[in-house]
Amino acid sequence: MAAAAARRRRKGPLYKLKAAIQGLAGSRSAAAEAYGGEYQRAVEKAEEIFFSVATQVGRYVITMMSSGVVLGVGFQLSGGDSQMNTLIWYSWLGGVIIGTMIGANSVLEEHCKAGPRNVVITGSTRGLGKALAREFLLSGDRVVIASRSPESVLQTINELEENIQEGLSVAKKKQREILLHAKVVGTSCDVCKPEDVKKLVNFAKDELGSIDIWINNAGTNKGFRPLVNFSDEDISQIVSTNLVGSLLCTREAMNVMQYQQKGGHVFNMDGAGSGGSSTPLTAVYGSTKCGLRQFQASLLKESRRSKVGVHTASPGMVLTDLLLSGSSLRNKQMFNLICELPETVARTLVPRMRVVKGSGKAINYLTPPRILLALVTAWVRRGRWFDEEGRAVYAAEADRIRNWAESRARFSFTDAMEMYTENTWVSVFSLSVVCAFIILSSSGGPLPGT
Repeated sequence: MAAAAARRRRKGPLYKLKAAIQGLAGSRSAAAEAYGGEYQRAVEKAEEIFFSVATQVGRYVITMMSSGVVLGVGFQLSGGDSQMNTLIWYSWLGGVIIGTMIGANSVLEEHCKAGPRNVVITGSTRGLGKALAREFLLSGDRVVIASRSPESVLQTINELEENIQEGLSVAKKKQREILLHAKVVGTSCDVCKPEDVKKLVNFAKDELGSIDIWINNAGTNKGFRPLVNFSDEDISQIVSTNLVGSLLCTREAMNVMQYQQKGGHVFNMDGAGSGGSSTPLTAVYGSTKCGLRQFQASLLKESRRSKVGVHTASPGMVLTDLLLSGSSLRNKQMFNLICELPETVARTLVPRMRVVKGSGKAINYLTPPRILLALVTAWVRRGRWFDEEGRAVYAAEADRIRNWAESRARFSFTDAMEMYTENTWVSVFSLSVVCAFIILSSSGGPLPGT
């Protein structure tokens, strides 16, 4: 017995290392295999962390190089002015320090929040909601989908389960382990009805145990036309679905999340009119989105001490039935420039939703890099989705999803631009303003208006 205890004491780090070496040398002892497997898992974890850190470091190396170009131009334009040089140096150094802090925080955040999330998405049997559900599932999360039609819910569950199986068939070991956690269930729900929303909450709790993320995606538009051409039923349905539905769902989600140990996060979807701008021909829809922005501002103050985060997600303009219903030829020509497919938008939004923290965050698809790219490439985007007669030229959803693995593996130019954080673009813009000020100051004449 004492000998057995002595043997157990000897199985420390050196013994594990020895077992790992034996495993590499071809030994097949049970101890070697056990500790070799443990060693392999530790190495894989270390590689994962190293890759994340290296990625973040790479991002900020690129950031420093690009802002360094602006820095060099600023020095040239300053003409040797020591005060201006000092100002430029401190601006650049501050940006580097802040960027490094953001990068380190994002790495820690990513690993602290590793693991499957429990997600509820309303209006998720088509369009953006369905694409969001698919992207969460491909991240290994457990998702509840909901829609008015029970038939649509069942059909969508079957499609998403097929997507998971397709993913498992082509995934590598690490991705396969993640996908094994994925689970999709669903139920019918009319978000305009309080009793349906309560049933949805109870269904999610029974199926998932808790709710980490709730996304109020259900919405309707009823086409583009003047207000006088909307019927009473049209107006009632738009307001009930977009505004009242979001109010009811947010209330019920917060009621559950506030008693959970880790709280949770609720997302309301932004849209045209959210900022208070006019939305001619979609006045009712725009009014509901503007109301949601006020609702968000009020909730932030109400829930200051709450464990529940309330956020907004802005997908921009997405090629869905909601957008295309009643759209004119002129609308479609504009869509060629600024619209994206649901899968493309979901691929950007979901990773940010999964690691959100705090409250009051705005997760936007149209980030500065994407806006810049759309402006620069506007001339080549003509006819991207619709031809000159307004006919759709993009592939159907089934054909697009058939090649989803290839599209997810592709590293596009837009992805490369997004390696820059939004703060970085703000910093670069600020430095360009400083350079413009230097140019005007060194011109020798008075500034306009002075």
